[in-house]
Amino acid sequence: MGRAFPYVIIGGGVAAGYAALEFTKKGLSHGELCIISDEPVAPYERPALSKGFLFPEAPSRLPGFHTCVGANEEKLTPNWYKEHGIELILGTRVESANVRRKTLLTTMGETITYEFLIIATGSRVVKLEEIGINGSDAENVCYLRDLADATKLVNVMQKCRNGNAIVIGGGYIGMECAASLVMNKINVSMVFPGPYCMSRLFTPKIASYYEDFYKSKGVNFIKGTSVSSLVFNSEGKVTGANLKDGRQLPADMIIVGIGARPNTNLFTGQLTFEKGGIKVNSQLQSSNPSVYAVGDVTSFPVKFYGDTRRVEHVDAARRTARHAVSAIMDPKNTPGFDYLPFFYSRVFSLSWRFYGDNVGEVVHFGDFNGTKFGALWRSNGCLVGCFLEGGGDDDYVAIAKAVRDKAAVADLGELERAGLGFAVEVNRKPPLSSPVCGDGLKKLVYVLCATSAIVVAVFAYWYGSRLV
Repeated sequence: MGRAFPYVIIGGGVAAGYAALEFTKKGLSHGELCIISDEPVAPYERPALSKGFLFPEAPSRLPGFHTCVGANEEKLTPNWYKEHGIELILGTRVESANVRRKTLLTTMGETITYEFLIIATGSRVVKLEEIGINGSDAENVCYLRDLADATKLVNVMQKCRNGNAIVIGGGYIGMECAASLVMNKINVSMVFPGPYCMSRLFTPKIASYYEDFYKSKGVNFIKGTSVSSLVFNSEGKVTGANLKDGRQLPADMIIVGIGARPNTNLFTGQLTFEKGGIKVNSQLQSSNPSVYAVGDVTSFPVKFYGDTRRVEHVDAARRTARHAVSAIMDPKNTPGFDYLPFFYSRVFSLSWRFYGDNVGEVVHFGDFNGTKFGALWRSNGCLVGCFLEGGGDDDYVAIAKAVRDKAAVADLGELERAGLGFAVEVNRKPPLSSPVCGDGLKKLVYVLCATSAIVVAVFAYWYGSRLV
């Protein structure tokens, strides 16, 4: 038993939804696209799970956050897929893939054949057992990756009002879940080995602000150590956690946020891999020309960085999905993918965005006792990164453009004094008045050298003709 489609997407997360919308914009006909997902529902905006879905009042629920509302586009409900003739095979996992034969075998025993395949399988959570701790299956131990995880988390929170929760991890999931726990009137302790929260992105000064804000809400930070084991009662329910520094914390529930791994096992040995993901070119095309990869599983060339990266963020998932579809449907008019790294979060009354890269020298600006502040990074004489809390739309547009253009920064002290105003002022200048650096400087030097060579050649020809 089998079916054939010109286009197949494996995976039913954010990227799959945005890819489906792009296919319809490019003239997809009914019956041409199939999406295979192991989740029982149509693709949805995954970020909602750690935000609105966990709210104690007026929580977000499907169909309210099906894709593609995250980009202010039409909401792709199950009916939308039917209306556009897109086949959704839900609650079904792909058991094996053969990219040479262009076939997928599902757990239902069906063979799906394709002409073009988009891999959008996303990531899975890292389980406690992978770091030597037992307890993932306990009724009050929670993860957060999909709708089932979020539903379990809500149910456990409702039984834990005024109780104690331990959040293992100090990254995205840890910070956003801790905020939701507080909103649900649960006492929170965050445990992580680093010196401060969000250490992969925040500076110590930025982290200090958020930690102080969380502490004002009642969150207890336990840094520089980690959980060594969980404590269970006779019914197998977790009642506490032992820390490596010898302490024991009581717990009515545990939330684990210790990282994620891309779901790429189906294609091991069949496609080229780099930096933990499926390596693709600037059109998101893998080492097999009929296979494209998008979202978390993809290692793609990032011109801004000057190398290949794998980016785990919803923005990258949305943009890579759209680009891959455009490259498949309209290759002649699709330029290479040019991505500006972007991250964001919203917790409590706070909202921040980050553009670029947090490397090189950093300066801070704004009122760290207020609600609008940030940081700027300079590397090789250029602005390469900007973090901003509490900005408006115009502010974020300005910093994104200044970072993308890698605006020249001659004086670090002046950058610190100007702060956000630096990006605003840079964007007011005509392009020709802006200094150049980085790749722009290389291009300028090349042009000057080429021009000089032409002048010398012309002069030599003229002088030689006079001698003759």
